[in-house]
Amino acid sequence: MDSDWANLPMHLLDSVSDRLVSLSDYLRFSMVCKSWYCVAKDNQKAHHQFPMLLISTDKEGTWNVYSVTDNKVLDLQIRLPNKRFCGSSKGWLVTVEENFAVTLLNPFSRVIGIEEKENSIIHLPPLEGPKQGREEWVKKCDYYVYKAMISADPVVNAEDCVVVVIYEEQCRLSFIRLNKDKAWTYVHRPRPVQDVLFFGNRYHAVNYWSNLYSFDITTQSNSDVNCFVSSIPLQNVYTKRYLVDSNEKELMMVQRHMAYEGSKLVTKKFKTFKFKLDDIFDWIEQETLGDVALFVGDNSTVSVVASSFSGCQPNCIYFNDDNNCMKGCFEGDFGVYNVGTKSISQLYTVDAMSLLEKTKLHPIWIVPTLQL
Repeated sequence: MDSDWANLPMHLLDSVSDRLVSLSDYLRFSMVCKSWYCVAKDNQKAHHQFPMLLISTDKEGTWNVYSVTDNKVLDLQIRLPNKRFCGSSKGWLVTVEENFAVTLLNPFSRVIGIEEKENSIIHLPPLEGPKQGREEWVKKCDYYVYKAMISADPVVNAEDCVVVVIYEEQCRLSFIRLNKDKAWTYVHRPRPVQDVLFFGNRYHAVNYWSNLYSFDITTQSNSDVNCFVSSIPLQNVYTKRYLVDSNEKELMMVQRHMAYEGSKLVTKKFKTFKFKLDDIFDWIEQETLGDVALFVGDNSTVSVVASSFSGCQPNCIYFNDDNNCMKGCFEGDFGVYNVGTKSISQLYTVDAMSLLEKTKLHPIWIVPTLQL
């Protein structure tokens, strides 16, 4: 008698799902059939809403996955192009093609050995090309977009999905609304922008001087852009800024301070600031993150409650080498910064370190999502 796997009782499937430990087992469980997928999807938020690190390999189109909580390289590989990703947001990666078109990819719908989902890749129109040096930019098209973010899942919530990019040398803003726009809308100010975030039903951008700008997405290129916070005096010219939605409660900015060691630009310390909205619009420096851990890099910054995940260090910032106007290729600048002790440590296993030492591409944080 044949087994009817698709019609197993839900309480039994829930019980099996609760016992799955590794992400690779979880993904294979979700691919058995639609009913198993639905159970995996319902239980995903509780089990696997923690960032994983994607590391390129020397094999064409193959990336490895490192788990911080499992402290190991997982026994699965992802089918992705060997190029830089300019964004990681809502479980999707963002990359740029030679014609400056933007592509979205869902990596965990492209696991090697598992049937690839039809909607694992989304093609968007080309951005306006560079006015000068087009041939050189074509050669380094991976870096034409400095950073990208996605406001909502482009498959599950396509009607609410907006893709915002920071692009070309002046780090300008542009956006496109899925299923609504056929071309990109260009925002003439602010510039140069270092990060952008959707928070509190508005979009926020931070520039090189830590000015915070807020704006709506409309069809107008000069959409009501307002500057909320004046600049913070520069203490170090080699500073990068990240915006983060701290568990949907607070808007924060992270400053990453770097310095040269010989010819290599490396991270020395971080500073964190909270946006004070009550009576004054200002950045207030924070001495601690408490039970929060942050993950920064070319990805949209991720904030997690550390105590909810075994192996996650609280009051820490997990950082990766990412795109910076002062450096291009991957230089191996990664680690964990403890906000309390103001010290940097390494978290990777020997296997992961071996992969990181071999790669020439920027690793990137990604929060796994499952797609129908």
